Amino acid sequence: MNRLTEEAVASATPRLRPYKISDGQNLHLLVSVTGARLWRMRYVIDGREKLLSFGQYPVVGLADARAMRDLAKVELKAKRDPSDWLKEHRRGTSGANESFERYAREWFENNQDSWSRCHASDVIRSLERDVFRHLGSRSVQDIRAQDVLTVLRKIEKRPAIETAHRVRQRIAAILDFAAATGALDVNPADRVRRALKPIRRGRQPAVLSVEEAREVLQAAEASPASSITKLALRFLALTAVRPGVVANAPWKEFARLSPDAPIWKIPAERMKLRVDQKSDPARDHMVPLSRQAVEVIDAIRLLTGMGPMVFPNARRDHDPMSENAMGYLLKRVGLKGVHVPHGWRATFSTVMHEIYPEQHQVIELILAHVPENRVAAAYNRSRHMERRRALLQEWADMLLKGMPRASEIHSMGRP
Repeated sequence: MNRLTEEAVASATPRLRPYKISDGQNLHLLVSVTGARLWRMRYVIDGREKLLSFGQYPVVGLADARAMRDLAKVELKAKRDPSDWLKEHRRGTSGANESFERYAREWFENNQDSWSRCHASDVIRSLERDVFRHLGSRSVQDIRAQDVLTVLRKIEKRPAIETAHRVRQRIAAILDFAAATGALDVNPADRVRRALKPIRRGRQPAVLSVEEAREVLQAAEASPASSITKLALRFLALTAVRPGVVANAPWKEFARLSPDAPIWKIPAERMKLRVDQKSDPARDHMVPLSRQAVEVIDAIRLLTGMGPMVFPNARRDHDPMSENAMGYLLKRVGLKGVHVPHGWRATFSTVMHEIYPEQHQVIELILAHVPENRVAAAYNRSRHMERRRALLQEWADMLLKGMPRASEIHSMGRP
């Protein structure tokens, strides 16, 4: 029985995470965080569950999606894989219009207005220099993981390891864009990330995946270190600010947090700025606090709320925590050379850029990579605040999945 109506499909709006609306008979509409709506059908053949993508609404309407579902069911009844039929159908109707370069340029045009001019130039230049001559004329359906890896290996040999990782993210984003239109079912660029050489961070080593980041926190929080140090490290990971900013945070900066939309306002004088910029209120840094970050503040308030510092020195309550305390904690749990406190910024940037490459400007605002121009700085202070909040909340949800709440962090009797 069909469940959806044209009105329900047309009015489906994006949420913080992708979600599905079922039409019945294994057909559903996937709504992405960007608002794209993609028709998909789950099916089982030879004991394996698979997924078909019929295309993006409104290019593919509700009636069209149902018709394609019915044709797929005919193929299944004949014990044939409907994905083979769908690929042949697309080849017969699309031809050269399905080339990688075509989708890449459409993706670029779709996103460049949200990027800085410098970043947009870097994106298209990297594609034209390193990707189009190898994959540009290829149909997106015919591109395999090995094809993507071959392109990236050439970049690694220059050597340009970080560039290879960035180009992989861009190829993956382009193929996701193509998938949203129904041009392919599986993104081959997703499969090659772990095959790339790791980025060398020099004096600032950092893990570069959510899973590794969670393991870092789990190791640190299971240690017998001070609860104050462990809570400081969690707060640092959740906010992606610089370690010194957390270590030196006074309680007065958290005196008037809004219960509905809490924002940590860090004065410009405490930010990494030129001396002449530190007295400029336009350069104050605004950090929207996730639910989990507020939980850290509530938990630490019970321990240190009577003093001036959020994370005080273990010996002198009126002095801030040593900026080295969090680094020593990571070293004690065996993470020397693997991850440092400052590395949380690289972890956050890498993970969120990989998920949302089109949100580069918002991620840069979160990291306080400030512009030279004062007017731009004042404008950026409150710009994209809700999107910044959404990204930091999603980061917190991913990072702390399955972990105890801040109020449950203990340290064998040590405060």
